[in-house]
Amino acid sequence: MGMRKKKMKSQGAIPLPCLCANLRRAARVVTQIYDEALRPSGLRTPQFTLLQVLKQAPGISQKQLARVLEFDSTTLTRTLDLMRQKGWVYAETGEDRRELRLFLSDGGLEEYQRVLPYWQVAQRRLKSELGEPGWSEVEKASMRIADFAALKEG
Repeated sequence: MGMRKKKMKSQGAIPLPCLCANLRRAARVVTQIYDEALRPSGLRTPQFTLLQVLKQAPGISQKQLARVLEFDSTTLTRTLDLMRQKGWVYAETGEDRRELRLFLSDGGLEEYQRVLPYWQVAQRRLKSELGEPGWSEVEKASMRIADFAALKEG
């Protein structure tokens, strides 16, 4: 008297009762979409994200960068080292000699511009899937959640 297994119909994502699980799943899907769009460029999402932040916030410290992106120190250091080796990023000593300020080099800005169209493909795809109201809601909700970390430190 074995139990018969029912075949599940393809229905999309199964709602989970845990916000953490739902957000982690969504983040993996979004990262896959960006990585897929960036693949022909040779960059992965974390590298492009660093180029993007350094373009938006020239002179940011590595400590601030880690906080902004919620990157662990090891991953950030490894990725920045690779980007320095490629000549995309350079550091200057800040007012506090112990603190380094990070900048995009001319080569880093060129790399950012070269990869930007690939990133825009992912942006357009997600905006199309979510629609403008959905895109805006997700963006606002993700920023509110990201603010938790900033408020906790402040």
